[in-house]
Amino acid sequence: MKPVVVLASPVPEEVLHHLEEQCELRRFDAPRAKADLAAFHGALVDAQGLIGAGMKIDAQFLTHAPQLRVVSTISAGYDTIKVDDLTARNVALFNTSGALAGTTADTALALMLAVARRVVELDGWVRAGQWQKGLGPEHFGVDVQGKTLGIIGMGSIGAEVARRGALGFGMRVLYTKRTPNRQAEQAYGARQCDLHALLTESDFVCVTVPLTPQTRNLIGAEQIASMKPNAVLVNIARGGIVDETALAAALKAGHLAGAGLDVFETEPTPADNPLLKLPNVVALPHIGSATVETRHAMAVSAAQNLLRALAGNPDLKNAVNPVVLERSRAG
Repeated sequence: MKPVVVLASPVPEEVLHHLEEQCELRRFDAPRAKADLAAFHGALVDAQGLIGAGMKIDAQFLTHAPQLRVVSTISAGYDTIKVDDLTARNVALFNTSGALAGTTADTALALMLAVARRVVELDGWVRAGQWQKGLGPEHFGVDVQGKTLGIIGMGSIGAEVARRGALGFGMRVLYTKRTPNRQAEQAYGARQCDLHALLTESDFVCVTVPLTPQTRNLIGAEQIASMKPNAVLVNIARGGIVDETALAAALKAGHLAGAGLDVFETEPTPADNPLLKLPNVVALPHIGSATVETRHAMAVSAAQNLLRALAGNPDLKNAVNPVVLERSRAG
C-alpha cells in the first residue's frame, strides 16, 4: 500500500506528479479558510507523512495525526515547529537547508555590500536629484575586501557565506559553532572562536543560526556594544535572534556603520518599525531563498526527504532530529 501523505503547500507540477505516483496524496495546498481546518485535521488522521512550508506543528497539532512518521518542511528554518514535541512522538523532521545554502549566502553578501557601499541610500540620493557635484567624504562607504567576517553558525549556509567571503573578497573568517567545521577551516581558513571574540574582532558579523530558545535575543544590547565601532551586522537567519530595539539604539547612536536585515521579529514587519526609518539599514522582505531555481530545488529536496524517509532510507544530512531515526534503526 502507498503511504498516506498530506500536502500543505503548493509545489511544482513535476514534484506534485511524483508525490502522486508514490503516495496516496491528500492536497491542502490552496489557501484555506478556518472552515476547512476540520477537513485538514481529518486528512491527518491516518497520514504517515506531511510536507509543506510555514507549518505550525506542536503537541496539540500532533493529536490530529496519530500515525504521522515524517514531516518534511520546504525550508531551512523550522522555528514554527516544536521539534521536541515531534521527537517525543518519534516523528522525524527534515528540512532543505542544503538546497538553499548558496542562494541565501548570496543574499548575505548582497546585504553586506549594499550596507558597506551605501547602495540603497545613494540610489535614493541620485533619484532625488541631489547628485549635483562630485562626491565628498560624507558619501563614502567602507571596503569589504580584506576585512574580518564573523559568521555566527557554520552550517551549510554559514559555510557558503565563508566561501564567498574568503575566496571572493579575501576576508579573514571567524565563526562560532558547537562543533568545529574542519572543512571550512581547511578550505577557507576559518577560525573557530567564542561569540565575544567574534563580535569584538569582526568588521562584518553575519547571523546564520536557527531560531531556538537558546538563540532568541542572542545578539542583544551587551553583544552589540562589544562590536567594533562602524561594524556591519547582517541577519539572514531569523528575526528574534537579534534584539531589534537594541540594534536600532546602537545604529542611532552611531555605534554601528549599518545593518542588513532579511528577517524581522514580526513578519511582515510593520511600517513603523524604527529600523526602517534609519538610512544605514537595508531591509528586505525575507528573500533569502527566493529565486525561481532555488524554490524549485527546495520543493524537490523536500519531496525526496519525505519519500526516502517513508521508504526507510532517510537522507541523514537533512534530518533535524536524527535521534528519531536512530531509535528506529535500534528497533
